[in-house]
Amino acid sequence: MSESTSTVSAVATAPRKGGGRRRLTLPVVLLIIAGGLALFSLVRVISGANDLTSVGQVSGALQLAVPIGLAGLGGLWAERAGVVNIGLEGMMILGTWFGAWAGFQWGPWTGVVLGIVGGALGGLLHAIMTVTFNVNHIVSGVAITILATGLTRYLSNFTFAEAPGGSSKQSPRIEGIDRITIPGLSDWLADLQSQHWFFVSDLAGVLGGLVTNLSLLTVVALLLIPGTWWLLWRTAFGLRLRSCGENPVAAESLGVNVYKYKYIAVVVSGGLAGLAGAFLAIVSTGIYQEGQTGGRGYIGLAAMIFGNWMPGGMALGAGLFGFTDSLKLRGGAENVHAMLLLVAILLVAWAGWQLYKKKFTTGAVSLVVAAGLFLWYANTDLLPSQFVDAAPYITTLLVLAVSAQRLRMPKADGLPYKKGQGK
Repeated sequence: MSESTSTVSAVATAPRKGGGRRRLTLPVVLLIIAGGLALFSLVRVISGANDLTSVGQVSGALQLAVPIGLAGLGGLWAERAGVVNIGLEGMMILGTWFGAWAGFQWGPWTGVVLGIVGGALGGLLHAIMTVTFNVNHIVSGVAITILATGLTRYLSNFTFAEAPGGSSKQSPRIEGIDRITIPGLSDWLADLQSQHWFFVSDLAGVLGGLVTNLSLLTVVALLLIPGTWWLLWRTAFGLRLRSCGENPVAAESLGVNVYKYKYIAVVVSGGLAGLAGAFLAIVSTGIYQEGQTGGRGYIGLAAMIFGNWMPGGMALGAGLFGFTDSLKLRGGAENVHAMLLLVAILLVAWAGWQLYKKKFTTGAVSLVVAAGLFLWYANTDLLPSQFVDAAPYITTLLVLAVSAQRLRMPKADGLPYKKGQGK
């Protein structure tokens, strides 16, 4: 590695004040996953909500998590280069429309490509406004979302409305992308999960959801997560891109074309959001419908923040939101009711940790909230339908509130930058 690249690496990975946190090793990560699964198993046994970790539940959660994860991945690309992309929702909308428009005419994979192109065009517009003209990133993102909503509504009036089976608010049915199921293994895991044994059946349910009725586009989306990590954290290109989000003036002084890397990052960000939209239209529903993104672009941003601007953490956040949404759709009030017990147990553990660190106020408040949730769970059998519908969004707020104290965004994220300003 050259001296210039080494210096850029130092700029991009400079530790925050007070020292950085230790990196989690693979054995520790696996231990945390096993502990979380054991906790879910305990809650399932106590509550009797046997669908909590079933094959269908995990498969549904994965399908719901993919659009959120792709949007979050798009946000990560942009913000690692120093550009806040609040317009992910609008780029997802463009992806749904262009994906459906091309998909019902020329096939689903063409729809996927055009969905990516539609989102990338939104990203390009965002880059022009924020990077070249220094428009406020939030204003630009909101404007793109409003523009995308109006544009797709206008285009639908003379495309889908005139197509057989379509209307001004939805497209004709789109041909589906092939799905894969591993024969033998899928059936065996489903049988093992149906035994409802502690931990073993829950593990079988999770693994079964990953090998049953899996769309090929889901596989592509999952591979993008380690691919992004490798590209941004293990290549010179990634080091230069991340240096633009940490200290663009220092990066420019070392010969990095900051504008170029910001443009690349934001266009890729839009393309990933467009892919998320195409997934919604082609895989999740098989049809375009006005308003079908449902705020998933914003939830993707929340997942990215929860994950501390890292691909792995972002994927965990997207999985959490997708799982909560799947609980609502599959088991409704019963499954969400069981989650009250889970949250109460987690709050007790969190309170113990806070008390151990001598943060007595935070620990006491957590214990009070946990006691309230225990009482709510013990004295009810089902939850109001309004609460069940709001569960994914409540989860988003709670997770962000808990994780906010341990976040570290790129230092130059959202800050205006002009070429040559460091001279």
